[in-house]
Amino acid sequence: MMDVTTDGFGFMLCFGDLVWVPFLYSMQCRYLATHPVQLGAPGVVAVSAVFALGLYIFCAANEQKNVFRTRPDDPSVDGLAFIQTKRGTRLLTAGWWGLSRHINYFGDWLQSLPFSLPTGLAGFAVLPAGAAGAAEHVFKMLDGREVVQGDARGWGVLFTYFYVLYFAVLLVHRERRDDAMCAKKYGEDWEKYKRMVRWRILPWVY
Repeated sequence: MMDVTTDGFGFMLCFGDLVWVPFLYSMQCRYLATHPVQLGAPGVVAVSAVFALGLYIFCAANEQKNVFRTRPDDPSVDGLAFIQTKRGTRLLTAGWWGLSRHINYFGDWLQSLPFSLPTGLAGFAVLPAGAAGAAEHVFKMLDGREVVQGDARGWGVLFTYFYVLYFAVLLVHRERRDDAMCAKKYGEDWEKYKRMVRWRILPWVY
């Protein structure tokens, strides 16, 4: 939404949504289609838990901010510390928003991780039929060729975890843009806010 409101719907968003996102964000799916990975019940539960945690942080933080803005007398936000700006608006400095200035971005990023986690330590090699021999976890393609990890194990994460890495860079860049816009909008009040809420996205890390 921020990209549309700040940049408009031009070539970048059109190309990105029609080409960049579908092609690159689905690489982990194409990997799993060629080299299936069995997570088992514990793996499925772990991956689902990561997604659920990210979704909870994202929704809870955004809901808290929305309630604070629209229903300030609600018991869930009543009494939370804030800064009264010269513009007349209030900046929440407690609850989720006391942890970091964009804690919702962390929840958003955490939701991207489970889309790559099922690939494990990715990487595979496609061998001629029968060439895999007694190798473990051999997946046979329809044409008889065999897919194994072998020496390729590990380096493939550059592709299957690209979505996670790229999304992290995108969110950091977006946070920087937010910071510049808010500094211009709130002036000294924003500097005061940053002194009170030190972390940008991930508490105690960044």
